[in-house]
Amino acid sequence: VIIMAPALLILLGATVILRADSLSDKKSLLLPPTNFTIKVTGLSQVLLRWESNPDQEPVNIELGYHVRINAPQEEDYETRNTESKRVTVLHKGFSASVQTVPWNGQPLPPSRWVSAELKAPPGSPGTSIVNLTCTTNTTVNNHTPLRPYQVSLHCSWLAGKDAPEDTQYFLYYRYGSWTEECQEYRRDTLNRNTACWFPKTFISSRGSEALAVHANGSSKHAPIKPFDQLFALHAIGSDDQKPSTEWFLIVLMAAICFILLIFSFICKTGHLWTRLFPPVPAPKSSIQDFFVIVSSEKTVSTETEIEVISYVEDPGFETLEDSVF
Repeated sequence: VIIMAPALLILLGATVILRADSLSDKKSLLLPPTNFTIKVTGLSQVLLRWESNPDQEPVNIELGYHVRINAPQEEDYETRNTESKRVTVLHKGFSASVQTVPWNGQPLPPSRWVSAELKAPPGSPGTSIVNLTCTTNTTVNNHTPLRPYQVSLHCSWLAGKDAPEDTQYFLYYRYGSWTEECQEYRRDTLNRNTACWFPKTFISSRGSEALAVHANGSSKHAPIKPFDQLFALHAIGSDDQKPSTEWFLIVLMAAICFILLIFSFICKTGHLWTRLFPPVPAPKSSIQDFFVIVSSEKTVSTETEIEVISYVEDPGFETLEDSVF
């Protein structure tokens, strides 16, 4: 027993050390977020939401989240929020992953990934619309001073190559929080909707948000696959025009300048300018008169001095003449 006592003490000490190390490692590990979901909140718009792990041990660093969009287009970004809104096409499905990371580059490994996915909507291949194009047109709106510009939207497309003849398509657009369904369609020879016109929209002529357009359809013979597309407003036919009030002010200022120019020309040519605006005589300056008088006196005295000097220089000649005669 005495011989085994040191071995037992060593074993006990090693166990305590291993337990302490395991506790330390457990505290330093970052746990992944929980309840990660993806929810469709509008046309071509999803909301990613998650929660911090309730079992996460307290750490002395700030935590954030690394979000990775896997489909339909890869994208990576970091955030400290527990939700993120994304605008993207959804007819191909959507999937994303998120992990807990130390914020500001702290030396701590990130957690493992957790993922969520939206399946692609059902529909037969080749039945969705193709060659979708959209253009906007901006005109003057004189009836609503708060919205001096009115934007209309025109979209056209072709039926899918495998769409049944009885297919009927329906088009929607979303800009910001506004969503509208088309009410004015143009049809092809098979009576299928292939173009749409929105005479008035909620689109801002100077906005920077993406325009989301969605088309779905119906048929008795096959499920029609939907289609989404995003448009940048500056890239689709927007011709801003000045409102009539601004044009009126511009024309009025130009007319006033022209009238003043003609009036000035007539006054100058007809000698009316001097009659309407006679010149004001300059006030008499006593200081200027004083300088004139002083200058005159200096001139006279100088001439006198010259005459005196010449008289003094010639006395010898005059004396000689007096002595001769």
